[in-house]
Amino acid sequence: MARVLLRLYLSPDRPLGPGKVEILESIRDGGSISEAARGMKMSYRSAWLLVDSMNALFRKRVVDTTLGGRGGGSATLTEFGADVIRRFRAMERATRRAIAKDLAVLERSLRSSPRKTRRRIPQS
Repeated sequence: MARVLLRLYLSPDRPLGPGKVEILESIRDGGSISEAARGMKMSYRSAWLLVDSMNALFRKRVVDTTLGGRGGGSATLTEFGADVIRRFRAMERATRRAIAKDLAVLERSLRSSPRKTRRRIPQS
């Protein structure tokens, strides 16, 4: 029932989370930023900016691109980009294992259906 989302703050202003890793996986599988963007229902520009931010974050590029022309451009996941995916997914699995017992206790403590909260109006 509960979801756990891992977000790494390797830099104060450029976190690495599941969305960026999903873009890398889509580029790996489809060979293009535009296809990855369509698959994630986002604009090409948004996807490109995320890829650009990851390339700027690390010393090595995560994605190599070629400019479009008659046949269009392409994007290729680098070996380092594949390593980023592997390590991030491994950290997600490790996080889920590490918190599984505590999370199960909290889930068993949940109401069957959450009750609505009432806003109290302060008395003057």
